[in-house]
Amino acid sequence: MEKIRLGIIGMGNMGTGHLKSIVNGECPRIEVTCFADIAPDKLERAKKILPSATAFDDGDKMIESGLLDALLITVPHYDHPKYAIKAFKKGLHVLIEKPAGVFTSQVREMNEAAKNSGKVFAIMFNQRTNPIYKRAKELVESGELGELKRMTWIITNWYRTQAYYDSGSWRATWNGEGGGVLLNQAPHNLDLWQWIFGMPASIKAFCSFGKYHKIDVEDDVTIFGEYANGATASFITTTGDACGTNRLEISGDKGKIVLEDGRLKWWKLKVREREFCFTSKEDFAVPENEYEEFSAPDADGHPIILNNFADAIIDGAPLIARGEEGLNSLTLSNAAYLSAWQNSEIRLPLDEDAFEKELANACSHEKISKKPPLVSESAEKLAERWKVRW
Repeated sequence: MEKIRLGIIGMGNMGTGHLKSIVNGECPRIEVTCFADIAPDKLERAKKILPSATAFDDGDKMIESGLLDALLITVPHYDHPKYAIKAFKKGLHVLIEKPAGVFTSQVREMNEAAKNSGKVFAIMFNQRTNPIYKRAKELVESGELGELKRMTWIITNWYRTQAYYDSGSWRATWNGEGGGVLLNQAPHNLDLWQWIFGMPASIKAFCSFGKYHKIDVEDDVTIFGEYANGATASFITTTGDACGTNRLEISGDKGKIVLEDGRLKWWKLKVREREFCFTSKEDFAVPENEYEEFSAPDADGHPIILNNFADAIIDGAPLIARGEEGLNSLTLSNAAYLSAWQNSEIRLPLDEDAFEKELANACSHEKISKKPPLVSESAEKLAERWKVRW
């Protein structure tokens, strides 16, 4: 196989963006042979970009068509697992957009289907290709920061207007999107949190629902995480701050790193902080450090993930972001929601039944209707499950 035949389901902003990258020659080992969407206007737009591809108004029909080797899923969140499972059963390779899904039990089902299929499964965590995040992961994993103490991430440059939220019936709804900033904007950051710093043992979160916009879902969040070794993490995000910040700081007993403005700044202690603390005879002494700075151009990571997906299918190359790993960042957001809804600390592993009960309750009590709601099949099934079980 020299090229993979790719089908794209969901021709909204992301699906169209990926199509353009491929048509523009950024992914030489991928050929888009078909695409699908339930919206006629989106199909027409896609046809203008690539007239040679076959257009479907039904994703299931495209999956069954035999026109593709692999499926790229860019539909609303609830339906990521649904179409992935169908594709795996058909013997197709799958690349999904973030997040992996809305609730972890459906993602576990998707991961099991991927395992049973033996096909390549990837997720569009394109920020893992950013050189400064890769460098941060290397420093943490190599032990050069020593015993980890603290991660602090202020990620408030996700500003969105009310017009953004009004642009689609599924946006910023529990029934259509399954959440707000944690499910739409911040999955990349949640993935990088666990990819670089690891999964915490517990979560305590404060979510403000519709604080800055006329929406039912969260648009302002503060999460605290605690680790088995006593390390802590704090994560602050919102779509309501203009002139936002993106600053990640990680501290260990051998120094700290700060990632901001496309640079990684590294302070390397000459003596471990714990050793210095108990051996220094001076009251206000501070351990000496060496400073180092790292920067590199940040290329668009989306084509990199697409090319890596193709290389994995054709050559068996290792994936940058395995689809199964989408469960980790979703666990963090699910735990944050559950913590906010129950006003309690949430121990991991997550109580999936408790989360699904609360999510079903949020879906059934949605108040703001911008347009006739576009409720996904998965959301309807979730509501029915909990109507019976609770």
